[in-house]
Amino acid sequence: MTDLKKALSVTPVARTEPWWQERHLQKLDEKKAFNDDVDLLFLGDSITHSWEDTGAATWNKHYAHLKPLNLGFSGDCTEHLLWRLQNGEIDNLAPKLTVILIGTNNAGHRVESPEDTAAGVKAVLDEVRSRLPNSKILLLATFPRSKSKNAPMRKRVNAINDLVQRFADNENVFWLNIGQVFLTEDGTVLDTVMPDFLHLTSEQYQVWAEAMQSTITRLMR
Repeated sequence: MTDLKKALSVTPVARTEPWWQERHLQKLDEKKAFNDDVDLLFLGDSITHSWEDTGAATWNKHYAHLKPLNLGFSGDCTEHLLWRLQNGEIDNLAPKLTVILIGTNNAGHRVESPEDTAAGVKAVLDEVRSRLPNSKILLLATFPRSKSKNAPMRKRVNAINDLVQRFADNENVFWLNIGQVFLTEDGTVLDTVMPDFLHLTSEQYQVWAEAMQSTITRLMR
């Protein structure tokens, strides 16, 4: 485990890819076009980003009427999301609910320790709490990865979730682990659910939405 104060996961940094920089600016414009009137905020990586394409039909069905904003960026680790939070993307917002799903790329791209990833998630959580003090937060468990429940990556994700779930207080921060809905009875991820054993099919976005629908409804009251 790294010295958590020096870990990459907690050190805000922008990515240099042109598309990422352009998406950041586009999201600032999108927020402005909404007059900062957002009730449901999603923060995350490619799995959240893909609500805009793979999951678009489900998004339109379940969330379009809730004044939503999607701030998922493909490939982001916790430190990239942290930078975005500190550079305008949630300024002046007051969402009723913020949904956070982040950390899988820390585990997959960098293969860092679960403790480092959890520290990054905590840094994101603290930043959101500081900037959006009146927003409830739905902290989602990192989704299962790899085909087999015994795969090293699956075990790493489980270890991350064991640490991150402790950040919920059930007053402002609420934990939800829906990973089971993507698994068979023996814990296998099928390629009809996640073709690359990471990203969801369009049908699974409907499964995801249904799995958290009652929680979102309750927390947005």
